[in-house]
Amino acid sequence: MKLVFFLFAAFICLSASGQKESASWIRINLLGYQPDGLKVAVWCAKENKPVERFQLIDAVSGTVVYEGRAGQAFGSYGPFAQTCRLNFSAFRKPGTYRLRAGHTESPPFSISNDVYKGSADFCLRYLRQQRCGFNPFLKDSCHTHDGYTLYGLMADSTHIDAVGGWHDASDYLQYVTTSANATYHLLMAYRDFPTVFSDEKEANGLDGKNGMADVLDEARWGLDWLLKMHPRDDWMFNQIADDRDHISMRIPKEDSQYGKGFERPVYFVTGEPQQRGKFLNNTTGTSSTAAKFASAFALGSTLFWSDASYADQLAQRSLSAYRYANRKKGVTQTASVRAPYIYEEDNWVDDMELAAASINANRLLLKQQPNLLQQGYTYARQEPVTPWLGRDTAKHYQWYPFINLGHYELAKQLKGEQRDTVASYYRKGIQNVWNLARQNAFYRGIPFIWCSNNLTTAFAIQCQWYQQLTGDKTFDELAQATFDWLFGCNPWGTSMVYGLPANGDTPSDPHSAFTHLKNYPVDGALVDGPVYGSIYNSLIGITLSHPDEYAPFQSSLAVYHDDYGDYSTNEPTMDGTASLVYLLAAKEAAGKKQKSHPAKNVNQKKR
Repeated sequence: MKLVFFLFAAFICLSASGQKESASWIRINLLGYQPDGLKVAVWCAKENKPVERFQLIDAVSGTVVYEGRAGQAFGSYGPFAQTCRLNFSAFRKPGTYRLRAGHTESPPFSISNDVYKGSADFCLRYLRQQRCGFNPFLKDSCHTHDGYTLYGLMADSTHIDAVGGWHDASDYLQYVTTSANATYHLLMAYRDFPTVFSDEKEANGLDGKNGMADVLDEARWGLDWLLKMHPRDDWMFNQIADDRDHISMRIPKEDSQYGKGFERPVYFVTGEPQQRGKFLNNTTGTSSTAAKFASAFALGSTLFWSDASYADQLAQRSLSAYRYANRKKGVTQTASVRAPYIYEEDNWVDDMELAAASINANRLLLKQQPNLLQQGYTYARQEPVTPWLGRDTAKHYQWYPFINLGHYELAKQLKGEQRDTVASYYRKGIQNVWNLARQNAFYRGIPFIWCSNNLTTAFAIQCQWYQQLTGDKTFDELAQATFDWLFGCNPWGTSMVYGLPANGDTPSDPHSAFTHLKNYPVDGALVDGPVYGSIYNSLIGITLSHPDEYAPFQSSLAVYHDDYGDYSTNEPTMDGTASLVYLLAAKEAAGKKQKSHPAKNVNQKKR
C-alpha cells in the first residue's frame, strides 16, 4: 500500500508541476507540532529553482490561514538540487493543516498540545515485545536455560540463572551495556515526566493494572536481569550469546547452536581481551560495563524506595558494581565468535561520571559512600565532549551511549562555576554539530553511520538538557530539527518509528523476524536509520525484497530503505527505542505544560 500511495502522490505532484524534472516535496514532522513550539518544514526540489513564499492551509476548509516567506535557499542536499526552510512558528492555532509552496503540498498534519500524547507509552510496546524469558507479546517463554559461563572465576560451562532482560535488536543477543543504558533511560523518563505514563499492564507485560506506571514495570524488568548479571560482589557478566545467534531469522524460542544443549554462553567481565572472530577485542578494563550497572542500580534504588528490600538490594549492588568498575580502569567490549563485528566501545570515563553522580544523588547510598561529586567532576573534565559530536564518522558504538548522561546528572548537583563548566561541555558538543548542520536546510550535522537514529535521538536529548540547565535557547531550532528528522522531516519523508504516527508513512517492512515471518507489528520500534551511500554499497548480503519506493530520494550522501533485506538501515534497536521513550516523554510533558498556560495566537496571515 505504501508503494501505491507513493506512486500516486508522485503522479499528482508531477502533473501539477507539469515537468518531471521540477518535482518538489515538503517534508514535515508527521506527528505534528505543538502550538507554542517551533514549527519548520523543509521544501526540497530536483530543480535548482528556489521557492519564495509558502502558505498554511486549513485542511478541512481549504482556507489559507497563514502566509510567509521561505527561508534562505540552501542549495543542494542529497538527492535534491535546491532546499529551503519554511518557518511557521508564529502560527499557534490548533487544527489540521497542509503547507503549500508553489504547486507542492505537504501531507496533512496537526497543531495541538496533545500531538505527542501517548507516544512514549506506544514505544514501550516494542520493549515488551523484546522481553527474554517470558514474552508477553508471544504469551510464551524463550531462552529459559541461560546460561553457561565463559572466562569467569568459576570453571567454564558452570550454569547460572541469567534468564530475563531484553533481546538487543532483531537478533537475540543480550548485552549489559545496551540494557543498562536502556534501563537508565526508562527510569529517567519516569523520574522526570511521571504524569505522561499510564498503567495498562501487569508487571509481566500482560493486560491489566498493577498500580505502577508501565514504564517502571519495564525498567524493573531490566533491573531484575541486571541483578542476575551481577549476582555477587566478585561476579559480573557482560553479555549472553554471541554472533552464532545469526544462523537464521526466527521467532524466539530455545537455541541449540552453542554446543551445550539449550544453554547459551554468558561472558564474564574480566577486563582483559576476549574473542572477536579470529582475533581478540580491544577490552582494556572493567569500567564501562560495571559503571553502567552502578548507575542503573543507583537510580533504580531511588525510584523503588517504597519496596525497601528491593531498594536496598539495588543500592548494595550499585556500590559493588562501582567497586568493580575501579578494579581495572578501562573499557569492556563485546565478544564474537564467527565474525569481527562487535560493539567497539572506546570510552569509559563518561560511564564513571554518571555512576558517581547517580550514587551521590541517592540518599540511601550517601550514608554508606563518601561524597562522589568531586570524583564525578574529575571524570567530566577528562571527556568534556562526547567524541563523535562534530565528526563525520565513528566505529560501531564507539562512543556509547552516544550522549554523556553524566554531565546532566552531575550538573544538577553542582553549583557555581563547576556547574557552568559542565554545562559548557554540552554547548561545545552542540556547537560542533551546529557548525555542520547550519550548512543544509535539514539542519543535519549527525553522521550517517550505523544506528544514526540512535545518535539523532541522543543528540536531541543533549540539546534539551543544555537548554534546561542554562536557559540558553540558541540551539532550540537545531534541537527541533533533530527531533523532526526522526518523524518525517528528512529526505525520504518517512517516520523512523514503526506505527508512529498511525496514519503516516512509517516503516512497514523492517529487518525483523516478527514482521517477516509472522507479520506481527513491531509497534514503537525505532529503526537504525540512514547510512552513507558508501557504507551501504560496501555491505555484503543486502538484497532488497521489493522495488525501492524511496528510489528518487537515495543518494551517495545517504541511503534508507524500508525493506527487510536492508539490515543496515531498517533494523529496530532496543536501546535506541528506550532513549526515544525519554525524548517523547519530554515532548508530551511540554505539551501538558503549554496546555495549562496557552499563548496568544498571532495574526492569521503574515505578509
